[in-house]
Amino acid sequence: MKIYTKTGDQGETSLYGGQRVGKDHLRIDTFGTVDELNATLGMARAEVARLPEAFAPIGQVLGHAQNHLFDLGAELATPEAAKKGTELLGPAATATLESAIDHWDSQLPPLTQFILPGGSELAARLHVSRCVCRRAERVLVTLMRAETLRPEPAVYLNRLGDLLFVLARAANHLSKVPDVAWKKSGT
Repeated sequence: MKIYTKTGDQGETSLYGGQRVGKDHLRIDTFGTVDELNATLGMARAEVARLPEAFAPIGQVLGHAQNHLFDLGAELATPEAAKKGTELLGPAATATLESAIDHWDSQLPPLTQFILPGGSELAARLHVSRCVCRRAERVLVTLMRAETLRPEPAVYLNRLGDLLFVLARAANHLSKVPDVAWKKSGT
């Protein structure tokens, strides 16, 4: 399979099913942002691989999320996804995220103040992923207002953003690095 096809040289690309749209089409922007999120999770997983074995479960959670995001990208790249069988992400995927949130959050000290992105290298990467996740969620909501889509993808991204916040805190906790407390300006 050739990597370059030259079919996008004029600023258009194909959705799954063959429909040609501009590369700036809202659907392309949406699954492109999901792809960007997936890449940031890959960067976080690369950092996990450098860390002690205690961090491996975080990498496993991120790996599952990466696969789910690829499923989500397939759905978003497909007009009439139900007819083409690309509605792959269901409530079970969101339930998995919720279980992971509960598991990791139960191991953390209670959050008593706002925190800034940062701390350990892994936590900082996870905070970047959280921000990209929230952007993907916003773009998806815009697409949902323009086209009829099922709600599961938005629910999944919302929960994934929550999980990434908790995992960032868990990464700091495992690293014995405190979360970075927000200090209100002027105090």
